[in-house]
Amino acid sequence: MRCAAALVFAAASLLVPARCGAAGAEQELLVSAAASLTNAFTEAARAFERANPGLRVVLNLAASGTLLQQIGNGAPVDVFASADQETMDQAQKRGLLADGSRTNFARNLLVLAVPASSKLRIAGVQDLVRPDIKRVALGDPSFVPAGRYARQGLVAAGLWDVLAPKRIPGNSVRQVLDYLARGEVDAGFVFATDAAASKGRVVAVAEVGGTGPILYPIAVVAESGKKDLARRFEEFVLSPAAGAILARHGFSRP
Repeated sequence: MRCAAALVFAAASLLVPARCGAAGAEQELLVSAAASLTNAFTEAARAFERANPGLRVVLNLAASGTLLQQIGNGAPVDVFASADQETMDQAQKRGLLADGSRTNFARNLLVLAVPASSKLRIAGVQDLVRPDIKRVALGDPSFVPAGRYARQGLVAAGLWDVLAPKRIPGNSVRQVLDYLARGEVDAGFVFATDAAASKGRVVAVAEVGGTGPILYPIAVVAESGKKDLARRFEEFVLSPAAGAILARHGFSRP
């Protein structure tokens, strides 16, 4: 059964658990989405289900690079939404996307954030070189888009190598957010939407420059057996109704 396979796959990969519908659900759609889309896509998926009785959207949420690897290894994914262009470029080059289905649907910002309980005065990336700031978290740039954007910003500021001894890698932007929320690091790089979703436990102190536009693409997966349904979900994500959901979670349109 596809839903069971998705659950096993997700558990083996230490991902957010996939949501299966009730027994006898007519159809299921597996959507792999960047971790930073967790809140927005959870709400969007439920809205899409309400508009399509009998359908269950199964969300697989992780770092974009991790999701790309899963799709490349044959995971039964119908729709892929990443947090950057680079990951989707790789998917396209590998022939993993349905022709003509790729489009941008959201824009985000990268911010430098601190724990809400922090007593350190940090106003921007230049403050990170201070000796009282010892641990700075960011996603692993090799597969976490927020980490790649952080690296770009730090390189532009001339701080990437300087901060090497302080850098604490995370396996997704949400792990970095958890580090910050628990006060395990002094500062970290997350998307503005993640900081906003922290319910006051994390405070954004500065927007990070040098990253260029942060645009989120979505596409139907080439091997999906439900391309028509997948395209309908993509169309919904591009709709005004989904735009309102994205806006509530801090995203803007491209």
